[in-house]
Amino acid sequence: MASKIIVIGNVNCELQDVFTKLAKLHVKQSFSFAIIAGDLFGECSTEQELKQMTDLLSGHIAVPLPTYFTLGSKPLPARVIEQIEANDEVCPNLYFLGKRGTLKTSEGIRIVALGGNLEDATDSKDKYHPGYAESDARTLIGAHHADILLTHQWPKGIRAGSKVPFPEEVAPPQETQCIADLVSALKPRYHLSSTHDGFFYEREPFFHLPTEDSPDAKPLTRFISLAPYSKTSKQKWMYAFTLNPKAAPALTIPVGATASPFSITAMKRKPLPDQNSSFSRFAPTDHHDHHQRPRKRARAPPPGPEQCFFCLSNPNIATHLITSIGTEAYLTTAKGPLPTSKTFSPSLNFPGHMLIIPFSHTPTLNSITDTASRKETYAEMNKYRSALHTMLHARSGSSATPLGAVTWEVSRSSGIHTHWQFLPVPADLVTRGLVEAAFKVEAENLKYPKFERPTAGADEQSESDPSAEPGDFFRLWIWGPPPADSTEGKGSEKTLLLQLTDDFRFDLQFGRRVMAKLMGLEKRINWKDDVQSQAEEESDAAAFKEAFKEFDFTLEE
Repeated sequence: MASKIIVIGNVNCELQDVFTKLAKLHVKQSFSFAIIAGDLFGECSTEQELKQMTDLLSGHIAVPLPTYFTLGSKPLPARVIEQIEANDEVCPNLYFLGKRGTLKTSEGIRIVALGGNLEDATDSKDKYHPGYAESDARTLIGAHHADILLTHQWPKGIRAGSKVPFPEEVAPPQETQCIADLVSALKPRYHLSSTHDGFFYEREPFFHLPTEDSPDAKPLTRFISLAPYSKTSKQKWMYAFTLNPKAAPALTIPVGATASPFSITAMKRKPLPDQNSSFSRFAPTDHHDHHQRPRKRARAPPPGPEQCFFCLSNPNIATHLITSIGTEAYLTTAKGPLPTSKTFSPSLNFPGHMLIIPFSHTPTLNSITDTASRKETYAEMNKYRSALHTMLHARSGSSATPLGAVTWEVSRSSGIHTHWQFLPVPADLVTRGLVEAAFKVEAENLKYPKFERPTAGADEQSESDPSAEPGDFFRLWIWGPPPADSTEGKGSEKTLLLQLTDDFRFDLQFGRRVMAKLMGLEKRINWKDDVQSQAEEESDAAAFKEAFKEFDFTLEE
């Protein structure tokens, strides 16, 4: 069951005002509990502040609902510590989580807290001192997961990859690597903090990669830092949200979400090697661009997962293009698609040029060393392909111009991150044999080897293992739709293979070039000439997701 939760920034002993306002809100909203993110008591040194603390401890200031807090940058007053030691609470409904603590509420929500500032040398046994050691953060990793993470300091790198503006007039809060590591380990649904400089900051949500233990989970974290309570500032010092601890992670990534900003925090940012010019964000090209090869010099190493534009761990990944995420692979619209949103109208109101990308950062499928993982990856990529076929048949089967599809793969050991490109095509080009002929003729014109049947299996029904096809190759699937009155959408399919050897130089735009000529789209051969605005990309991605949701197996219960 979902719970309503309210979070409050630094209170700094303005206890009467804050708890009075909280009581009024609670009457209307019926919150399950409240959290104080930051200093509840602050300095607590003026006569008015001391009186408010006394009124709180004596019951003259009521706390209207269960409220939890940890340490900020100030130590707790001695009288508050005495009260906690004697009664395990400051007063009815007000509970101290400790400097380092874990709590599971009656609603089943797990809160992990790490208060205070990082210190090189601190007494970890003093749970009231506003300082913690790296060992405190490492200990909390043992909590394994958190619904809510509460820290005073920010995680290092939290603003990386974010477009949220940061106030120019204030210095950034101190960030620590050990908290970033804690976030990566616990993957909290919410990470709450606060600032003393009077501003509110809410980063775009960011998602974590699935793990081997939870391959279906794609946890999302929202980082929110509250402004301190103020009678005059308009900055947000209260924040309410609803949380269901039993809810499964979202199956789709919200618009505007980013990859986790912590994957490359410890690395120096370096420009990608020269192949970056072609290996751009979800661009419909394949690996290196040898037409822009630099002069002889030491070859830079290929991008790792944190720099690879097909890896979800890259904080610069274009998440607005992602349309579906499975267990072993994901689906995205192509950047600079060959068709336009009008090419296949009225059957499709989007280009339909898609990329099917495995999670594994490998240049080829057959280089995935674990046999089971390789087969599962190939199977899910094919599952995406079949689902796309079914969608095309459902939307165009009864029209005057039904659609077939082609899919191609460039598998080379010198590549970076293998993927498949999927493209709708007028069905008559398939049934008349024109697609197959176009590829064979273009290969002959370029003096490539002849296309042949795969050695490891022609299709997904084969008893052999097509995921282990040996050597370097260009693989092509040509799919023709079933009759209009069929509902299965399987149709007929032919798989062709072109072996890639050192005897010739292969054009990495071969697949796109052939299809552009065949479909009369020669002016769109170079994807860089047809890059859309982000608004246009988002519009096409949204239109595709709406059409595909009925066929997206990742959305099944």
